[in-house]
Amino acid sequence: MLGVLKKEKKLKMRMNNEVLLNCGKKIPIIGFGTYSFHNDRQKTELAVQMALKMGYRHFDTAKIYGSEPAVGKALTEAIMDGRIKREEVFVTSKLWGCDHHDPVSALKKTLESMGMEYLDMYLVHWPVKLKEWACYPVPMEDDFEDLDLETTWRGMEKCLDLGLCRCIGVSNFSSNKIQTLLDFASITPAVNQVEMHPMWRQTKLREYCGEEKIHVSAYSPLGGPGNSWGSTAVVDSPILHSIALKHNATPAQVALKWGMSKRSSVIVKSFSQQRMEENIKALDLKLDAQDLLDIEKLEERKIMRGEFLVNETTSPYKSLQDLWDDDV
Repeated sequence: MLGVLKKEKKLKMRMNNEVLLNCGKKIPIIGFGTYSFHNDRQKTELAVQMALKMGYRHFDTAKIYGSEPAVGKALTEAIMDGRIKREEVFVTSKLWGCDHHDPVSALKKTLESMGMEYLDMYLVHWPVKLKEWACYPVPMEDDFEDLDLETTWRGMEKCLDLGLCRCIGVSNFSSNKIQTLLDFASITPAVNQVEMHPMWRQTKLREYCGEEKIHVSAYSPLGGPGNSWGSTAVVDSPILHSIALKHNATPAQVALKWGMSKRSSVIVKSFSQQRMEENIKALDLKLDAQDLLDIEKLEERKIMRGEFLVNETTSPYKSLQDLWDDDV
């Protein structure tokens, strides 16, 4: 009986780790990412169900991941069965470049495919507009259009006005691009979801977003190991291994807790039960001041560079510098 009570207490503690956003909603500090290269619907559903049991309450998907139907089905079943209430989970999805012309219709399709009435967060996936048929991950040279961010953001604000989502935000936006957006936005983005980990610390962007009350959410908080574009450099770091040894933890847990220590939410992606449990246990880890100082010594390198959105002819971004401005 005592063991059951301790387990329930730990589960409640996991679920209460949240950050208040500028839109008034609270975002769980650890999120469960649902991108996978193979996009196996059944595996995704099972992983979401398992994640719910472990205490994950933030689920991150996107149209381009192809995982929206599986995430929606798993969550809807859990809600219908009474295992969770809809207001207890935080669901994020994202607008792909081919839908910039009509975010409202895109979000309605997302909700239909997920079987949900609203999202908690809807993000502009990249500051890139593509032709309407270019609904695939890597655009071809002829697929790019000029980005009219003001029109796109007006559509995002309309999604909010219609009650299709509770908050709106951006992803992969540099400080400069957010500044441009704020020049005309009626509603400030609640979130900027970007690559962030101990080897790409986003110090300048975090400072800027902090000033504007925009929450920074970290994707690839472990450097994306297992992804075709990812790296094991973060989890292989001798400094993280040393800190992990000191705390009887793992390098992954150290990396995740570092992100949380910056008041960023971290989106972890693993469908392995062992890794999922390991990742959420990062909530229990405490890093000291020396650990944080040691992490600051790590050489920085951006892993998701976005080369697939850069070309010298049709893309608005002729170079990586154009895409990321001074944040790269």
